[in-house]
Amino acid sequence: MEPVTVGLVQMVCDPDPHVNDQKAAAGIRQAAGQGAQIVCLPELFRTRYFCQTEDYAAFALAEPIPGPSTEALQKLATELDIVIIASLFEKRAAGIYHNTAVALDGRKGYLGKYRKMHIPDDPLYYEKFYFTPGDLSYQVFDSTYGRLGLLVCWDQWYPEAARLTAMRGAQILFYPTAIGWHPWEKPVRGQAQWEAWEVIQRSHAIANGCFVVAVNRAGWEPTPGAEGGIEFWGQSFVCGPDGQVLVRGPVEGAAVLTATLDLTQMETQRQGWPFWRDRRIESYQDLTRRFLDG
Repeated sequence: MEPVTVGLVQMVCDPDPHVNDQKAAAGIRQAAGQGAQIVCLPELFRTRYFCQTEDYAAFALAEPIPGPSTEALQKLATELDIVIIASLFEKRAAGIYHNTAVALDGRKGYLGKYRKMHIPDDPLYYEKFYFTPGDLSYQVFDSTYGRLGLLVCWDQWYPEAARLTAMRGAQILFYPTAIGWHPWEKPVRGQAQWEAWEVIQRSHAIANGCFVVAVNRAGWEPTPGAEGGIEFWGQSFVCGPDGQVLVRGPVEGAAVLTATLDLTQMETQRQGWPFWRDRRIESYQDLTRRFLDG
């Protein structure tokens, strides 16, 4: 297997979707210019994080997939001969919307989409108001540059999602993300929250012997019509099958990062730490239960 270079476009998002489209395209071009063959954008990159409030007007931001954004990004992928992973607000039908990631291959075209499975509902993260949980199961796309597993933000806290995607043959797990600090929590809990976010994803890489790419947004986004907001913590990163961080973005500001991945490291890692060999699959049936009561 040839090494593959991934690009991460960490964005500070503007209120205007067209400005964000331009920022994303510029970041993709910069990453490709740095040798990236697969480029990933943050979660819901076309807008500021509208889920801070429950606002019916925000449904107007949704679009069909395939649709205008996938068409524009596909042209860019074809021009640059790369794969683009993008997170979009999908309008599936009247009243049915999804938080969806797509894979667009410059040579193979539109590879498909993954609909976010785990939908949070927390202060300033009111995603259940907007998004229907995904129903496409866990997806792996056979791209020109490798087998890619797409998951989205809140999915990153669930080892089951990472495991099932890796079991389908994913070499790289991509997590487009929008996560940050509540201003009233950051002084006390901020460091622990960020560390937990990175550690859980590094653990997915170790447990599954694969690569993980997490692409976050950065910057302060005020809550529409209210005081407060979210300080997105950036720090997009890539880690290898041994959990070691290969590159990490800044806390503040936009950034374009690249990392070259030696996919043969997966086999070496899985031989040395044979977690796949030693799984006791006959003992895991209770994972399909909500809780074990006694």
